Amino acid sequence: MNIFGKTIRLFLVDGTPNGLTTAELSNWTGIGIKVPRIKVREYNNRPEFRKPGVYILIGKGDNNEDVAYIGEAEVIADRLAHHIANRDFWNEVLFFGSKDQYLNKAGVKYLENRLYELAINAGRYSINQNIPTRPELSEAEQAELEEFLSNIKILTATLGHKIFESLDETIDQDETNQLILFCKNGAGACGKGSPSTEGFIVYKDSLLMMTEQPSLSDGIVSERRKMLSEGIIEIENGFYKLTKDYIFTSSSRAAAATLARSASGPLEWKTEEGIQLKYLEI
Repeated sequence: MNIFGKTIRLFLVDGTPNGLTTAELSNWTGIGIKVPRIKVREYNNRPEFRKPGVYILIGKGDNNEDVAYIGEAEVIADRLAHHIANRDFWNEVLFFGSKDQYLNKAGVKYLENRLYELAINAGRYSINQNIPTRPELSEAEQAELEEFLSNIKILTATLGHKIFESLDETIDQDETNQLILFCKNGAGACGKGSPSTEGFIVYKDSLLMMTEQPSLSDGIVSERRKMLSEGIIEIENGFYKLTKDYIFTSSSRAAAATLARSASGPLEWKTEEGIQLKYLEI
């Protein structure tokens, strides 16, 4: 499979990262916009705001979790004005439209539905809304919109939000090989994970020690408690069991959370053959 590089052009309209940012890909008719909520009215007469498009409202929930709302509009500015008046959680919006007349009502509704699916499957943000309706389109129309969708996904991540990127996509692997490592102890803890571009993923159903040793840092104690309160881990047969794949910021943090003590990830994570991660990273 051939992989091609992409050129992305970011433009800070007022010269700072705190205003409106446009994002474009070479040879693509679409455009992405990122703007803080408090700046929407300042820019809403720009032509990008007066066209059809899909948008993502981004903010925090009651428990400080990442929250997003995905929608579509025939005139982006009008819909954002409605959300400013009626939705309080968001502090930033990303939206995507076309520099020509490519997108129509059916096209943006298709993109809205597919972005919702991607966000739900990725599981990174809390998405609390009804499932958007997907319109009936021809096979050719869907193929064109899927290409448009892939560019939205790239630009959303580039603009700082990996809402549509699954954890599997952050794993360094080729088409036939994925590095699987284990972190175990004699008491029965058994973590299964892989290095990631964002740190280290520990996979669903891994078993973590419940009893915490004095050497476990306060930060990891707090993270484990948060995981428990959010249902990411649950008590099962004297262990904490992961209910979903979870990403830690480093292999050492993942090992410490698994063993409930201070731990070195490069030493504790090993292949089935017993080769330590430290030797695989050299």
